[in-house]
Amino acid sequence: MKKLDELTFDNRFARLGDAFSTEVLPDPIADPRLVVASPAAMSLLDLDPSEADTPLFTEIFSGHKLWDTAQPRAMVYSGHQFGSYNPRLGDGRGLLLGEVLNDAGEHWDLHLKGAGLTPYSRMGDGRAVLRSSIREFLASEYLCALGIPTSRALCVTGSSTTVWRETKETGAMLLRLAPSHVRFGHFEYFYYTKQQEQLETLAQFVLREYFPQCLADEKPYLALFREVVERNAEMIALWQAYGFCHGVMNTDNMSILGITFDYGPYAFLDDFDANHICNHSDDTGRYSFSNQVPIAHWNLAALGQALTPFVAVDDLRATLDLFLPLYQAHYLSLMRRRLGFATAQDGDLELVQRLLQAMQKGAVDYSLFFRRLGEQAPEQALAVLRDDFVDLAAFDAWATEYRARAASEDDSQDARRIRMHAVNPLYVLRNYLAQEAITAAEQGDYSVVRRLHEVLSRPFEEQAGAEAFTRRPPDWGRHLEISCSS
Repeated sequence: MKKLDELTFDNRFARLGDAFSTEVLPDPIADPRLVVASPAAMSLLDLDPSEADTPLFTEIFSGHKLWDTAQPRAMVYSGHQFGSYNPRLGDGRGLLLGEVLNDAGEHWDLHLKGAGLTPYSRMGDGRAVLRSSIREFLASEYLCALGIPTSRALCVTGSSTTVWRETKETGAMLLRLAPSHVRFGHFEYFYYTKQQEQLETLAQFVLREYFPQCLADEKPYLALFREVVERNAEMIALWQAYGFCHGVMNTDNMSILGITFDYGPYAFLDDFDANHICNHSDDTGRYSFSNQVPIAHWNLAALGQALTPFVAVDDLRATLDLFLPLYQAHYLSLMRRRLGFATAQDGDLELVQRLLQAMQKGAVDYSLFFRRLGEQAPEQALAVLRDDFVDLAAFDAWATEYRARAASEDDSQDARRIRMHAVNPLYVLRNYLAQEAITAAEQGDYSVVRRLHEVLSRPFEEQAGAEAFTRRPPDWGRHLEISCSS
């Protein structure tokens, strides 16, 4: 394992030049203190977990010190925000400090959010607040524990710096990791500004560094687009299967790698509601839970448009048409597993759909239902779960079909429980749990967020002393409104 000053940097994106990013140094926050760190994320850089306890760790990730070989850059890009094109966005409060090359030969971007003003800050102050930094840290590491592709979070550093949003808050910095921070919006920026040479340079860079298997294809740019379509189909299927609402699926928040990216007013469903809107700024429900599938398709079409200089439109359309059937196949496979089925049978999709309709009517807790369904044999589990439903006739009809379907699986209840518990989390990142951690942290108590992170790092495994993290939300935490403001 390595110390902080032993990391190796290979800053590939910085070498693309000033057309792609601008050199900016971090603006430090005052009185820095470590809020929380992820040993699992640190291991991606081969960092010794004990480095988080050193003064240098906090100094670097609060902007006070920097490696000699780091090259902080603010990336430029554009994007469609709530369906409207914004011609110039970019890193307004974050910096790509550099790319670390680990011992396995993997590159990891070190991206510091809340690092101060950049040429792309527009009317913002370049800062992030403690609240949103904690939320992104928790979500990044939790989605990874669930097996959902995501950027990672190394640490959150708090401060005494004052930041104004709706009210006065304290500033913080989040160190985010990802193999790449290239977004759909990068391609859109060079396409719509008619910088053909830079667009091709970007596309070649992405092919070479992240999709080298596509270079040998007869149509490498088309092969690249297909990879992105396939990855997004799987990622969105995981979101829907686990009840994750992103909240701001703008094209500048969509990673070219097909990973969950740029966490804002996200939420995991408590009560099942297909029309749930987690972002209180989303007046039209564009990014509601049920709209995430068509919006992902829309965003992929926007990326395809930016690739039209290199790929025939008919080829792009044919590839885009793969998204929905790929999504449906991934989603159904995941939901079969959540229901305890090891085989595929006709009628499984309808069984899932009827369950969700019944859950919607009764405001049934989405995550706890699946966990409890695996606790006992179907007959006993269904008898307990029945009390949560309003339309008992609909539930009873579904339960009859489910029992027959479960009986067709040739295994024991012990095997069924193990299989179901491996995919149905006991611990869920609920908004009220995040808010409790934030409230404590804002008062200087970081033990709550650290304990929550520890529990969520093993979401499927029952943990002694963690019973409080399995409860349904209290009344005050049932319908928390989260804003984009960070």
